[in-house]
Amino acid sequence: MNSFQVETPTPSTLEISPVASTPTALNPTSQPSLKISKDVIRTSLRASTGDAIFSAIFSLTTGGILLSNFLVELDASPVVFGMLSSIPMIANLIQPLGAYFSESTTSRFQYSLLTHGISRPLWLILVIGILATSWGGVNSHQLVILTLLIVLFTHLLGGLGSAAWLSWVAMIVPRRLRGRYFGLRNSAASLTNLVYLPLAGLAVSHWYGGTLQGYGVVLLVGIVFGILGIGCQYFQVDVNPRCQNTDVAKLAQTSEIQPDVAKKDSCEIPESICLPQLPIPQNQLVASIWKNTNFLMFLVYFTLWMLAVNLSAPFFNFYMLDTLDLDVSWVTIYSSLQVGANLLMLIWWGKLADKIGNRPVLIFVGILVAVTPLLWLGIGVNRLDLWLWLPLLHIFTGGTGAAIDLCSNNMQLGIAPVKNQSIYFAIAAAAAGVSGALGTTVGGFIVQFSESGGLLGLFILSSLFRLAALIPLMFIQEPGG
Repeated sequence: MNSFQVETPTPSTLEISPVASTPTALNPTSQPSLKISKDVIRTSLRASTGDAIFSAIFSLTTGGILLSNFLVELDASPVVFGMLSSIPMIANLIQPLGAYFSESTTSRFQYSLLTHGISRPLWLILVIGILATSWGGVNSHQLVILTLLIVLFTHLLGGLGSAAWLSWVAMIVPRRLRGRYFGLRNSAASLTNLVYLPLAGLAVSHWYGGTLQGYGVVLLVGIVFGILGIGCQYFQVDVNPRCQNTDVAKLAQTSEIQPDVAKKDSCEIPESICLPQLPIPQNQLVASIWKNTNFLMFLVYFTLWMLAVNLSAPFFNFYMLDTLDLDVSWVTIYSSLQVGANLLMLIWWGKLADKIGNRPVLIFVGILVAVTPLLWLGIGVNRLDLWLWLPLLHIFTGGTGAAIDLCSNNMQLGIAPVKNQSIYFAIAAAAAGVSGALGTTVGGFIVQFSESGGLLGLFILSSLFRLAALIPLMFIQEPGG
């Protein structure tokens, strides 16, 4: 959940105008003119949406409630579940390294194929492990360890490629369409979650060979969809990071620099212009980051927000299941309502952000999200709370969460310069990963070692931290805001 933006054109986005014409040769001393057609933009955006749908199925299968239920069936300890929550956030620490590697390549697509194309098929090892367990070759403890190792390595590989992928998408989606497009893209993923999750749950629980085998079958299906998602990326217009990092990219804010439509390599710039930018001078890069006060302020906001949110976010379900002792079927229904509200509000928030900017939406909705933990105080198991208050609370959480996720992502795209863009994304992800993991850990200690009322006290503390985290947002300038 997060977002950010400025008035002057910055190298944070390469404005892609839908002009269909023949690309002209680039004269380094003249104004560049690289063209992309409307059809190529449409094809790329549709392919990215297809990637979101297939990848959502893969992510639901390899994480969340399905993977948690699988580990419960294996009698995994609470420590294992703590590690399962921490690994994805800690793995973000590797993103700056992945971003540095990606800037030395000549194709965003090939780099994504190298990272995500390896990480997703790795889950086939777990399918084999489940089969081996059914045949008696592997015991439950060994399968738990194997699961954690696969989660670790796949998230590390994903961390190596995440920033480069985000930079790629940032170059493809025109800035003026980002709110609407990402709202539509995220809505498609949310709708997939809404439909696929209950079907997958039914398949696992009713599989004739047992729930472990059922999860193995569902996992295999999820892997196939994950690979199809990578296949969709082939139809996105490619971007050469070497060209993106040249001085030509700086002119993109004031001129019609547009990727070429004739070839997968979208940046038709002579080799002599692209290559001198590599390798990236580390001292200059660090200096440029420290001088970018707007990005640093965004980083402060993003880090504090992730810490504040994760203080309490992982414990709302625990509060319902443990403190309120609700049946898991109730919690599943509430979660579905939250996903549905997220789906319905994404496109609306995207259109609003395109009109008034991401920062105003973040400030207003951020205040609502900040007070949300306080709304959990006083909730009981009476009929009014079960049938009215808890459903409304989850709908409210889903609707406001959609705005935070969408606008945070769009603001980050707007603030990060085009040159070495993926490195900026990686730094933000690494900082958010560490702060999020810290928030979850601190929240767990507060709940475990506090006397009665520890959860409710944690909710109050998280609400105060969320309000404080919004302060740096006031000092961020949003490009075009």
